[in-house]
Amino acid sequence: MSNALDLLARICAIAGGLLVVAITLVTTGSIAGRWLFDAPLSGDTELIEYGMAIIVAAFLPLCQWRRANIIVDFFTTRLSAHGRQRLDRLGALMIAAMMTLITWRTAVGALDQKSVGATTMLLQWPEWLAYTLMLPPLALTAVIALYMGVTGRSGQPGLQES
Repeated sequence: MSNALDLLARICAIAGGLLVVAITLVTTGSIAGRWLFDAPLSGDTELIEYGMAIIVAAFLPLCQWRRANIIVDFFTTRLSAHGRQRLDRLGALMIAAMMTLITWRTAVGALDQKSVGATTMLLQWPEWLAYTLMLPPLALTAVIALYMGVTGRSGQPGLQES
């Protein structure tokens, strides 16, 4: 199970990275077009907004899997290793619940945007598509957090519970 979660998290991160490159090229093209020809790319801001929503979601699974979230351990430094592990597992379960809620509401948002036919202003791209592309990584983050909360395992070597 952990190998599959690791692979899926990496695939999401690679897809997010490729999208970062695409957005960088759009931004560069728009700036160059504005500078050289006094004509930026039409809808560049829409493309960037569209892509950034997907990118953020795409990096969440690997961040969760590698325990790369910000942890404030000021109050837990005096706890035993076992106590910190129990809190980490509880935190992972809470993230699983939160990500499940976010996934559900994003799906509801996608259905709503599709039902009203919402599109971006300039490019007229369907807004529901961005919501839909966010769903797999959001759901994967919930599954990874649940797995971590139940098993205590993660994709970060050396931090597995025994």
